[in-house]
Amino acid sequence: MTDFLLLAFIFLIAGVVMVPLASKFKLGSVLGYLIAGILISPILALLNVDVVSLQHFAEFGVVMMLFLVGLELEPKMLWEMRHKLLGLGGLQVAGTALAVMGVALAFGQPWRIALAIGLVFALSSTAIVLQTLNEKGLMKSDGGQASFSVLLFQDIAVIPMLALIPLLAMPEILDSHMATTTDAHGSTATTLVVDDHGSDTHSAQTDSHGDHSNDGHGDGGHGPSLSLVDGLNGWQTALVTLGAIAFVFVVGIYLTRPLFNFISTAGLRELFTATALLIVIGIALLMSLVGVSPALGTFIAGVVLANSEYRHELESDVEPFKGLLLGLFFMTVGAAIDFDLLFNNLGGILGLTLGLILLKAAILTVLAFIFKIKGSDRWLMALGLAQAGEFGFVLLSYTVANSVIPTELADRLMLVVALSMLLTPLLFILVDKVIAALYSESQEEMDEITEQGDVIIIGHGRVGGIVNRMMRGYGYKTTVIDYSSSQLEMLRTFGFRIFFGDGTRPDLLHAAGIEKAKLLVVAIDNKEQITELVRYAVKQYPNVHVTARAVDRTHVYHLWAVGCRDIIRESYDSSLRMGRSAIEAMGVPVEEAQRFTDEFQKLDRETMIELASLYDVDIPPLENEPYVKRVKELVDDWEQQLRGRMEDCAPSEKEGTSEDSGSEDYQGKPKSV
Repeated sequence: MTDFLLLAFIFLIAGVVMVPLASKFKLGSVLGYLIAGILISPILALLNVDVVSLQHFAEFGVVMMLFLVGLELEPKMLWEMRHKLLGLGGLQVAGTALAVMGVALAFGQPWRIALAIGLVFALSSTAIVLQTLNEKGLMKSDGGQASFSVLLFQDIAVIPMLALIPLLAMPEILDSHMATTTDAHGSTATTLVVDDHGSDTHSAQTDSHGDHSNDGHGDGGHGPSLSLVDGLNGWQTALVTLGAIAFVFVVGIYLTRPLFNFISTAGLRELFTATALLIVIGIALLMSLVGVSPALGTFIAGVVLANSEYRHELESDVEPFKGLLLGLFFMTVGAAIDFDLLFNNLGGILGLTLGLILLKAAILTVLAFIFKIKGSDRWLMALGLAQAGEFGFVLLSYTVANSVIPTELADRLMLVVALSMLLTPLLFILVDKVIAALYSESQEEMDEITEQGDVIIIGHGRVGGIVNRMMRGYGYKTTVIDYSSSQLEMLRTFGFRIFFGDGTRPDLLHAAGIEKAKLLVVAIDNKEQITELVRYAVKQYPNVHVTARAVDRTHVYHLWAVGCRDIIRESYDSSLRMGRSAIEAMGVPVEEAQRFTDEFQKLDRETMIELASLYDVDIPPLENEPYVKRVKELVDDWEQQLRGRMEDCAPSEKEGTSEDSGSEDYQGKPKSV
């Protein structure tokens, strides 16, 4: 028990210290976890911790992540992605595997080993890429969607890879492997072998007949594996696998509701959490028993449950476990780096790592051209997926256990996998800070804007699309700019005139007629880009009214600080309507509920303006003493002020709807914050 508590304490304190520091310097949480793992690796070595086994446990965080991703995807949306899923993903896996195989052959490796290396390096890190895309708000971009399609296909491709690898076994490796693992009694035991450098390598589990056993997930050597498909021929295995997947659909569609209804009778919140874990772990176990990737199985389950009324319940219950396990996984990746072996072979391993990144990036760039992924999204996909992935550890362990790749070579390849994953957050920073900026200054591939209107709308998604329809419906001529090529292609199919380009570019704004425009609507969903565009527009074109979308309350303060006075919180109006509806549901008359909503909106707008004047974007909020002091005061008397206003306002004096009360002059106070 003490050992467990000590290990948990070491990992937790490393994560708690390093991740906030990494986030503060805008390095991302993933790099913070990786650095934390590197820093604690000497301590883990002193404690003789089996980092590889711990990593296999932490990989369940990837399983949970794909389950949550599936919950966000309706089957219809997944069907719409089929071309990128099969075409882009399939070509990436096949192209990368063959290219890496060719390089390995050029270095004198036998074709079996070369092919196995190609399969290992064809995969990318689902955990790092999806986590980073979500953190940066890039999941919905063209590059983010393309990356997700490739990653999903890779998870599917793991299944035939696991089936193929045993067929690549080399007799000479098998003979050597058996000779080194057989003890004095002619039997073998599965052990953790520590070499002179302290690196961890797993020996294969071999019985007295020379047969190898492995569960297909890199944990060979942990006892005999359970399987529902052992001893079955091809078509029988296929039937059992399809039956298991069909069972997942049945559970998701027909059994989830009765199960949760039954659990709710106990009235215990923790049972819902236990049930959510039961579903995820049970499906992962079933998929493992039939030789299917657990991550793929839970993803399918998530898609099936995407329309369930218990979707949000499942998300909230699984999310904390996913976050903790992913953090643990990233730290184990950092801790598993064998620095002695790395420094002894520094030039070769670094060369292989950089060569792998460049090769995969080149292949992905070509595919991006083929599939018409444009601009910075092309580089987001190419560099974001240029690393090897966590399944690389799985396949390498599996190749060693099946006598395909020699242990010494596998150790070096594992270093290449780990280093490429370690460099991935830096590649995302390169895309975000350098490449995206270069594209914002480039004319390449941008549409020529041939129409100019009084209203310029930047972004045509959930927010900008509605604004555009309203403005055109009232008779105003709009110029709409959006940077999502897939979104524009769809809209143009329905007859909308929208220009492709980066609306944050000054020259593109000029081409759109910003000097003569009356209104600029900023409706993109990237917080930093919104702020910078608003800052530029307010400063350079003071006569143009700027209406900006705010992501959250803090974002309102930042937009206020750069001079914007018409700020719309993206979920504010819907929250007001929901609050009013909730009050009405409690039996309050409609007129009184509306009057209360109006007073709430007025008081909230006044306090927002007051706090915005105290907020300093250069100081952390908790270190801003005047701001903190005023927030505390407002918290204490907010409800009292609101009730006092209601008492002072007679029903006959109501001022109209919330929409009316929010409409003020362009040059005055903000219409809504």
